[in-house]
Formats: sequence, structure tokens, C-alpha cells
Amino acid sequence: MVDSWVNSAQRAGSDLHLDLSGPGSRRAVLIRALRDAVREGRLPPGTRLPAYRSLAADLGLARNTVADAYAELVAEGWLAARQGSGTRVAERASPPRPVRRSPTAPVRSAAPTYDLRQGTPETASFPRTGWLASARRALNAAPDDAFGPGDPRGRIELRRALSDYLTRARGVRVTPERIVVCSGFAHALRLLFGGSAGGGAGPLRGPVGVEAYGLPFHTGILEGSGARTVPLDLDEGGARVEQLAGEPRVRSVLLTPAHQFPTGGPLAAVRRTAVIDWARAHDALVLEDDYDGEFRYDRVPVGALQGLDPERVVHLGSVSKSLSPAVRLGWMVLPAHLVDGVLAAKGEREAWASVPDQLTLADFIESGRYDRHVRRMRQRYRHRRDQLVTALADRAPHVTATGIAAGLHAVLRLPPGTEASVVKAASWQGLAVDGLSAFRHPGAVMPGADGLVVGYSTPSERAYGAAVDALIGCLPPSDAVPEGPPR
Repeated sequence: MVDSWVNSAQRAGSDLHLDLSGPGSRRAVLIRALRDAVREGRLPPGTRLPAYRSLAADLGLARNTVADAYAELVAEGWLAARQGSGTRVAERASPPRPVRRSPTAPVRSAAPTYDLRQGTPETASFPRTGWLASARRALNAAPDDAFGPGDPRGRIELRRALSDYLTRARGVRVTPERIVVCSGFAHALRLLFGGSAGGGAGPLRGPVGVEAYGLPFHTGILEGSGARTVPLDLDEGGARVEQLAGEPRVRSVLLTPAHQFPTGGPLAAVRRTAVIDWARAHDALVLEDDYDGEFRYDRVPVGALQGLDPERVVHLGSVSKSLSPAVRLGWMVLPAHLVDGVLAAKGEREAWASVPDQLTLADFIESGRYDRHVRRMRQRYRHRRDQLVTALADRAPHVTATGIAAGLHAVLRLPPGTEASVVKAASWQGLAVDGLSAFRHPGAVMPGADGLVVGYSTPSERAYGAAVDALIGCLPPSDAVPEGPPR
């Protein structure tokens, strides 16, 4: 007896594995195998089975053997047969056995009623129609070699489109040869410094200067690669880059110069010049995180820092804020001497971004759809920001919003000592929101401040008003008493 058979049920449109081992006639063994497949949920109710002639040919059985097995299971209620619709698993067949959870499996918390966390664009506004149109055009026009082993830099179509767009919209000085496509900002950091997502050791080493407030996830990537991070104080002019002079071992610094994350505001002009001068004098690099450079509202656009010196600045961007974090595409605009090292770190093709997505994004940019989408979302996010600011002015005037001239979030400044209680109260009300202290570098020495980082891009359009109402209800009164000493 053959232990098992694999049926490629082409006519039924599915692959079916049947274990035909065990004692008994072939008819009995086949009946038992089909019962087990239904009982275990591998053949759910309503699944259409292959015609008995097709299954007999695939399994090497007599047609009458399969036909008799089907008839037996129909009589028992496992299968149902109707003229013109073939044989299907009966709707009243036994359900699949429940999967028992391990007692140690983590239990997920319930989703919040309102979500005002930063970092995610409104998912309902993804331009599905335009993206699909670009995908069709791009795939129809793609050469055959696009579907084979490619260039680790990324498809030339996307690098050309990005080169034109970044030059026009962000003031980046770039040619396609300087661009390496990656799967997002985190992937770019791993390629530069090494890490689990890269193919090998990156070309850069620590220590690395970072802003005193930023994403802990990014700091974790750097430190996970062995690079010590050195926090720089922040003020109204952005990172105090003059502090780099006191760190002689630092040879790179990660900045958000167009819109400091999360406190807001651009890097002051004098400091933009100063950090370039520092990089030139110390043979160092500036890593520019241009995470939301397209979204500005009340000010003249701040161009990319990279335009001041393309050989001393690595410009990093992605579509996670402008389109969706589900589109895993980002880019690095590299100084010439870093290109080969990054490509070596990229390694095998498993770490490369999807070619069909690259081709689609290239067409999406070149067709003008990307610009139209960004303009539309810029207007929508500005309106949401204005709603938030108006609600604060009317109902909580003692709480001020900062960092609102650009981006997808605002920082609400709270009375000293009240942040923890506000975040807890918000959680009780089903509102997800981040406290400012969650973004503070553990080694920062600058004075702390209480606040909330409120993402106004995350909720759907119909849920946003209720989310703002819930937020206002959680804010402390003007005479709030701190729970403890100021941090």
C-alpha cells in the first residue's frame, strides 16, 4: 500500500493531500482519508471536490472505486452532490477541531475605541484606484527581465522616478546611480549599520549622535548593531548640534531636520550649516530622516539638508507616511563612497524590495498620481489639525499644541507631573495616545517635559471628531495638581 498520495486537483482549483496509508481496501482507505480531511478542517464546508474521474486518474485508482467512495460519503452526510454543481463538502459536516491555546500564549488586548497614536496615515484613504491603474500599466510595460534576478540598487524605473521627484519636491541633489531602494527606514538603518534584516555588516560604525527625543525603535536598531547612541539636547531650534564637538568618537548623527520628531519644528538654518561643517571637518556623515517632508501647512517648505552637501549627507525616505506602511518601499540617497558598502550589506535577493511594487510606485510617481494624492492628503490633514487646535482653544485653552506647522502629529504640552495620569485616563476611556516621555532617550540629560504626542492622521474621517472629544475629556483641568515632582 502506498503511504500517501497528493492530488493536484486542477479542475477543482485546489491542491489536496490525502493520507492513503493503513489497512483495508483502497475504497475503505480513500473513504477514511476524505472523512479525516473534512473532520480536521482541511476540507471546509462548501469545498468543491474534483470530479471522480480526475481524482481517480491522479491517485491511480479505478473510477468505480472513487465513485463508490463519493457515494458512500454522500449517504453518510459528509458530502453533498447536486446535478450541475459537482460534489462538495456538506454544510452540516463536522466542524474542524478547535485549536487549543497554549496556556503561556500572550493574550492580545482589545483594540482601542479611538486611536490617536502617531506614525500611521489614514488607511481608508489609500489610493486604491490609482495604485491599481499604475500596477496594470507598469506590469504591462515591464520588460521580461524585470521578473528575473535584478539590480540590488532597485529597478532603474523607480530610481529614475525618485531622482526626478526628490530633486523637484525636496531639493535633493541626486542621480539614479546614488539611490538604493530598500524596504523602509528601519531596513535602511540596518543596511548602513548591520543587523538582522541586512545581508551583512553595514559600512558605518558607532557611536552615533541622535536627538534626545525620537523613536526608540530606531535607537534600538542602532544599539542592536553595536553602535552606542549619544543624545543631543533639543530646543526651539532643533537639535543642538554644537554638542557634537564634545564627542570626538562620533562619526555620524541621525537627525530629523525638516520636522523634528516628535517635538516639531525644523532645524535652525545656522545649525544646518553647522552640522555640515562638523561633518566635513571630522570626515563624518549626517543621516537625514525625511519622514514627513511632504506635509507642511503654515510655512515655506524646508528643503532637504542633503542639498547642502551630497557627499556628507545620507538622505533617507519612504512612503510609509505619504501612502501606507503596508507598501514596504523606501530609499537611500547615498554619497558615492557608500554605495558599494551598502550593496554588499544588502546581500542576497531575499532582502530586496518587491519588483512589482517598485514598478507600480515608479508609474504612480511619473503619472502625477503621487503628487495629487499628497496634495489631497495635505489638505485633509491640515483640516484635522485645525479641528484639534480649535477644540483645544475652545475647551482646554491651558493646553497648547506645538509642532503643528507640518507633519501628521502635534505635541500637547501638559502641566508638570500630569502626563502619566492623562495617559492612564485615556486608556480607561478606550483612547490610545502616546505620552511624550515614551520618546525620550534614556541617556538624555536635558530637562524633561510632560506632554502627549497626538497623531491626527490615524483615525478614519468619521471617527476623528469623536476621538478629539474623547481626548479633550481626558485632559487635566487648568488647576491640575501634579502627582509628583517634575521630571
